[in-house]
Amino acid sequence: MKLLHSAFAGLVAFASMAGAAYADDLLTIQLKDGPVVIKLAPEVAPKHVAQIEALASKGEYDNVVFHRVIDGFMAQTGDVEFGKQGGAKFNPKRAGMGGSEMPDIPAEFSKVPFKRGTVGMARSQSPNSANSQFFIMFDEGAFLNGQYTVVGQVQSGMEFVDKIKRGEGGNGEVSNPDKMIKVTVTKK
Repeated sequence: MKLLHSAFAGLVAFASMAGAAYADDLLTIQLKDGPVVIKLAPEVAPKHVAQIEALASKGEYDNVVFHRVIDGFMAQTGDVEFGKQGGAKFNPKRAGMGGSEMPDIPAEFSKVPFKRGTVGMARSQSPNSANSQFFIMFDEGAFLNGQYTVVGQVQSGMEFVDKIKRGEGGNGEVSNPDKMIKVTVTKK
């Protein structure tokens, strides 16, 4: 009986660990029009997701602007260095040129396609230069597949993403941009 009890206890422990391995990592972004819930994909891009979660947990993404927004393409944000309204280095003209104090992350490209609601990491020409900036797709973007790291997918609130103020010009620079009011991480 004692052996059966130990085996049952071990099975329960294993089941709870397996459940934790498949737990949903959710990133919630409060926008002016409502919350956007993103299911993060640590199984696809563990290093990128860990960095996003670390920055969000420290409040680094709070009040960061959407500095580049191109209609029919994507809304980019996450420059915690120059894009954080009220931050020591906030500079609307430099928003999009900075990152965080954390190191850049090696690329974690996958076969996950870029479609409406996909969240990807922004980077420079170097594939290993992603840091804190990310973007949310307004539409499908197959030309990004395998070239940028996918970190998640919008689960709810895409109607609020659609209301983010669009930029002007070919690069989508935004004057008086919308911002992420509060960004939180939860694990279900």
